[in-house]
Amino acid sequence: MASSSRRPKLIVLDLDWTLWPFHVEMDVDPPFKKNKHGKVVDRRGEEIKHFPEVPTLLERLVADGFEIAAASRTHEVEGAKQLLQLFGWDHYFSYKEIYPGCKITHFGMLKEKSGYDYSEMLFFDDDYYLNIKDSISIGVTSVLVKRGFSEKHVEEGLKKYAEGKIH
Repeated sequence: MASSSRRPKLIVLDLDWTLWPFHVEMDVDPPFKKNKHGKVVDRRGEEIKHFPEVPTLLERLVADGFEIAAASRTHEVEGAKQLLQLFGWDHYFSYKEIYPGCKITHFGMLKEKSGYDYSEMLFFDDDYYLNIKDSISIGVTSVLVKRGFSEKHVEEGLKKYAEGKIH
């Protein structure tokens, strides 16, 4: 991962279509559990998968000294939290703002809980019009994620942040 003297203090990740390829409240059927083969499945027994690079990236970001937060507007709060736990990612997230509403509300809570200013955050999300537009409006450096959170997105985000670009 790119190293720079100007680094974000908090990396904020959306969940739906950023860490996994679905909307928890619409495309799968919570509650979730692990089956006898150790696979995460929904109520119908359908296997639930995440984007392939996510586990490695979470581990590397934390190892590189970044704090990570989740910010999701889902109505399926418990299902999203269950997936973070079942995928084994819960311990990577210092903060979790998972509930319906505007991303500005999520960022306000992250600012209050972490003590970091918006300018010290880097945000990754798949939805420009509902989420990234709002985060940019309050001064959060933001990266649009297409086809799942990846190394390419991390590099783009760290470069943008280092250069002082918001979008």
